[in-house]
Amino acid sequence: MECSSSSFRFFSTLSKPPSVSHSTTTSRLWTISPYRRSNRIRWKMRASAEVSGFSYQKFIDFALDESRRRTQLSPSAVQDNFSSLVPMDGKTELQVLSLQASKIRLLRSLYVQGNEPMQVLDFAVFPKPEFDLPIFCANFFATASLTIVVLDLNPLHDVISQRDYKEKYYKNLMPLGLKYAELLPWGGKITSESLRFFSPIVIWTKFLPSQQMNDVLYSAFMDYYKAWLDLMDQAAEETNTSEITRNCEAQHRYLTWRAEKDPGHRVLKKLIGEAHAKDMVKNFLFNGIDELGSKTFLDYFPEYQCEDGTINEKRSIIGKSFEHRPWDSSGEFISNAFR
Repeated sequence: MECSSSSFRFFSTLSKPPSVSHSTTTSRLWTISPYRRSNRIRWKMRASAEVSGFSYQKFIDFALDESRRRTQLSPSAVQDNFSSLVPMDGKTELQVLSLQASKIRLLRSLYVQGNEPMQVLDFAVFPKPEFDLPIFCANFFATASLTIVVLDLNPLHDVISQRDYKEKYYKNLMPLGLKYAELLPWGGKITSESLRFFSPIVIWTKFLPSQQMNDVLYSAFMDYYKAWLDLMDQAAEETNTSEITRNCEAQHRYLTWRAEKDPGHRVLKKLIGEAHAKDMVKNFLFNGIDELGSKTFLDYFPEYQCEDGTINEKRSIIGKSFEHRPWDSSGEFISNAFR
């Protein structure tokens, strides 16, 4: 589950320590010594104890409280078919929430808490098509040994080619993005296809769990969400039919990509079965596919079509990936940053 396609590589990363650069604070937790095995065991015990007392519930509570200060939230019928779902293992907790407001088409949250120190939070806010606001997304996956994060104000339109849109929403947010780029370093390679759904202030990171790093993440979540709400407060309603249609298609394209390529489907499949997982991905996590447009995945992304007409399951067709942050300090895209 993520807000920008393939940034989470859940199953390929959970079995090993992160192979990325960390801040000084994070690095101290991983000490290499002649007694690596015993150190690793002690580290895992310490990390597990720290993670076990940490909950993403406070992230949800903050977002709801802050939202209610700015707008009037009301229940959305989207969650009616999903609130009664119970994970098959009988141990994992699954919490769904969906709301709407005058400028918000859907505010939805999926929170998964396992019987071991494992948590998943997929929180997103989709604007109504009358507003060209970015899409707020927070995707966190945490175990005792690794936390994977994507936090962003996903651009509704292309921030590389459409400078006016980038200037409108991200120019004044670059100091915020730079602040957390230092505290939460870039998490390693990410595909070119995924990058087109990210903004210059995206936080894509991995870190070894600790109370201090969890506090930094919570601070980032609060600051990014307040920034999104500020943009919402300032947003003027579009009345031009062609612009509203353009916004519909942009959001529909985003949802179509996410529903097809989101790796969170694997997690849900294990928890609630294949049929319920597909239904939740399409109709809850990325609700709007049937309402906002009629184009298919291959209409938007024909390069993924196989010879037999099916969709190529690869994460990347282009084959280019970005190992380092591909934007400079002013938010300009660094075109030769890929590898």
